[in-house]
Amino acid sequence: MSDQPAFTLTIDQNKYLPLDGREVHAILTVGSTGGVTTQVMPAEAAEVIIVDTSGSMSGGKIREARQAAATAVRTLRDGVLFAVIAGTEQASMVYPGGSPRMVKATPATKADAERAIGRLLAHGGTAIGEWLKLAGSVLNAHPSAIKHALLMTDGQNNERAEVFSSVLAGWSGKFVCDCLGVGDDWVPAELRKVAEAMLGTFDFVRNQADLPEYFRRLTQTSMSKTVAELSLRVWVPQTARLKFVKQVSPVLLDLTGKRADVNPLTGDYPTGSWGAEEREYHVCVEVPPGQIGQEIRAGWVKLVRPDTGDVVASGNVLAQWTDDLAQSTRINGKVAHYTGQAELHELIQDGLSARAMGDVDTATARLVKARELAAESGREDTARLLEKVVEVDPATGTARLRRNVDKADEIELDTGSVRTSRLRKEGN
Repeated sequence: MSDQPAFTLTIDQNKYLPLDGREVHAILTVGSTGGVTTQVMPAEAAEVIIVDTSGSMSGGKIREARQAAATAVRTLRDGVLFAVIAGTEQASMVYPGGSPRMVKATPATKADAERAIGRLLAHGGTAIGEWLKLAGSVLNAHPSAIKHALLMTDGQNNERAEVFSSVLAGWSGKFVCDCLGVGDDWVPAELRKVAEAMLGTFDFVRNQADLPEYFRRLTQTSMSKTVAELSLRVWVPQTARLKFVKQVSPVLLDLTGKRADVNPLTGDYPTGSWGAEEREYHVCVEVPPGQIGQEIRAGWVKLVRPDTGDVVASGNVLAQWTDDLAQSTRINGKVAHYTGQAELHELIQDGLSARAMGDVDTATARLVKARELAAESGREDTARLLEKVVEVDPATGTARLRRNVDKADEIELDTGSVRTSRLRKEGN
């Protein structure tokens, strides 16, 4: 029985363009069956747990962090390589001690790691880039493994912006990093940068008592991965231009700037590690005008293993010009849905940024429109959070920002804006 997962790639689009039509949009749905069974050896994996132990973590936070890190260690599969890092203005090895390295998870090593974690104390500052560099150095020693880091912090990064950016650029794509922000003193934009660079997620732990469950769930998800890396290989004709490649589900992630050229017409876009799951991507290609009835292949998409170049799935993005208005104006349901989800994210980000800068008019307009769009698209959770930031007088219809907004509500709205809802199937 093979341990290799099976992948599928389906493409949803309306290929018909009006005579002056230039943009072709398509949603790529990539699915994996996973592949690991009890009858085969699981994939090699390497896991680094990064715990913020800066001074702001004192008191209850460090106790919850110790418990969460211990929970993650207990969740590790036997045989997985692992290490635990403590983060202040520096990064230090908690387990195993000494030089940067990893050990295999066994009942004995996991018990040793838990004892080391139990001795963590809160002190010092916060330098997230240093933490990532140490994590990268220990993970980099195991090139064939599925490499993952779990990072939590409760504070603001003290590094200079250019230093932090340089670290993210240097380690981008080398391993996946999922991030958690605890409390209301951290900056979502900083963890968003980490998640975007490292193809991971970032989330808000509103109640620090929930931290162990977040660690358990993220570690369990990491343990379920069976393929270390896949890339979307996208070809477009010489006369066309690939405008963007974005992940749109389960979270928004712009892959456009992560292109690695294969040749002048083809580029690879990293997607990270995979288990049994489904993700969706939005591709937009700009093509030159065509003639009525002319059909072209606007894009050729392959799902490839970058280490071997093996193609595991493929599909075509098409364009055909027509003078039939009904055909050319019909918007594909999935394209419309995820375009709306991206717009909702942008409205929330623009609105919160304007609010932070004191631009009340812009903030109000953006957040009110976001509230309407959230309600229309079935995002009741987001609509409820928006109602805590902006209110509309039911009698006059006048919108205004609420004066006293809980910082935690604002952070939850900010972090939650990258998550998208799936398109509801007919009849659901």
